[in-house]
Amino acid sequence: MTKKITIAIDGFSSTGKSTLAKQLAKHLGYIYVDTGAMYRAVAFFAMQNNLISSDSFNKVELVNRLKDILLEFKFNSDLGFAEMYLNGDNVEKDIRTIEVSGFVSKVAEVSEVRAKLVEQQKEMGKNKAIVMDGRDIGTVVFPDAELKVFMTASASTRAQRRYDELLQKGDVVTYEEVLKNVEERDYIDTHREDSPLVMASDAVEIDNSYLNREEQFQAVLDLVNNIIKGD
Repeated sequence: MTKKITIAIDGFSSTGKSTLAKQLAKHLGYIYVDTGAMYRAVAFFAMQNNLISSDSFNKVELVNRLKDILLEFKFNSDLGFAEMYLNGDNVEKDIRTIEVSGFVSKVAEVSEVRAKLVEQQKEMGKNKAIVMDGRDIGTVVFPDAELKVFMTASASTRAQRRYDELLQKGDVVTYEEVLKNVEERDYIDTHREDSPLVMASDAVEIDNSYLNREEQFQAVLDLVNNIIKGD
């Protein structure tokens, strides 16, 4: 029987963590969990309920209403991956907007939000055979993961990728807006008190500024195979 492992993929926004994680999960037959989608869904809930805006954030009320938030991943066979559902509604498209991107790091700073989601994430991975991506997977959620990958690229490269992605979806944004959002999220993610974005001491760093998707996938798959075959 092939050994089942836990793969934790962390890194900055728009480094292609989710793309890589989906590729690995599909190839290995593993469960894929996009923790960023979970935080985005909570941010979207806060927006829907007027708990957060450009000039205010009612953290106390959001914490009080965490009990009203049900997050689920439901597999979409047509797409080949699981989509995010918030209280029974498919919010996969709603949570990928530049507006949600502008609030998600602030919501993710709230310790009570992190505690609720990390608890769910740990439960999802208790049987291994999982690929999970986010900001604190290798440091907090799965500190004992057999493989930890930390993704990075220059802010300008990541902003261009995100900008192109949003344009393809029909969003009306400027490159300057996207770059500002990327830089702001980097600062918040790396400076928050609770579980800041840092590379685990035993993680493998991959700078994919000049790697295409296939090169990136093959590099990490080689790491996976070395672990599985080497044990």
